Amino acid sequence: MPEKKTAGAAKEASGGACPWPGEDPFYRAYHDEEWGVPEFDDRALFEKLVLDGFQAGLSWITILRKRENFREAFDGFDPERIARYKSAKIEKLLLNEGIIRHRGKIEATVTNARAWLDIMDQNGGFSGFIWSFVDGAPQQNAWTRIKSVPAETEMSQKLSKALKTKGFRFCGPTIVYAFAQAVGMVNDHLVTCPRHEECARLGLSKRS
Repeated sequence: MPEKKTAGAAKEASGGACPWPGEDPFYRAYHDEEWGVPEFDDRALFEKLVLDGFQAGLSWITILRKRENFREAFDGFDPERIARYKSAKIEKLLLNEGIIRHRGKIEATVTNARAWLDIMDQNGGFSGFIWSFVDGAPQQNAWTRIKSVPAETEMSQKLSKALKTKGFRFCGPTIVYAFAQAVGMVNDHLVTCPRHEECARLGLSKRS
């Protein structure tokens, strides 16, 4: 989950949408239109996992506001292209003020692209590999308070370990759980949030 906010405590107490986006319209649009929607596209899942890795130590809104810059800098998050990046490209990315200029995270993106390609070849698809950790269908949680939502779970610990075994970096269990929430592997909208029911419905329709 993106960072929890205290500004929405009153709203949470009286029910309603998830409070963590606050009153920021950009952040609220992300919550209302994207967060928790089940994603099964191999490339899109790669993009979201990489961006969650870039979030480590930062706020999600920082990454979200730079997402289009990231997409342009990393060739639309095309793993086949990223896997071929050489040192000159990495140095160029380190000069790009529109993204997070962290050498370790940039280099990890290249490593992760190569690991993604291996999974595509050996495991029949990245989406199938990722979703196997929730038996192919979103886990429907029923949280009533933001404070009850975990930062990591046994599932995210297992997926994190499996990704690392495959060669991925910046994919600890907390990062992986945030990723799972974002791509709808788990439905962590509060039950009072209108998006909880909608994301549950989407989870059923996308797998039917």
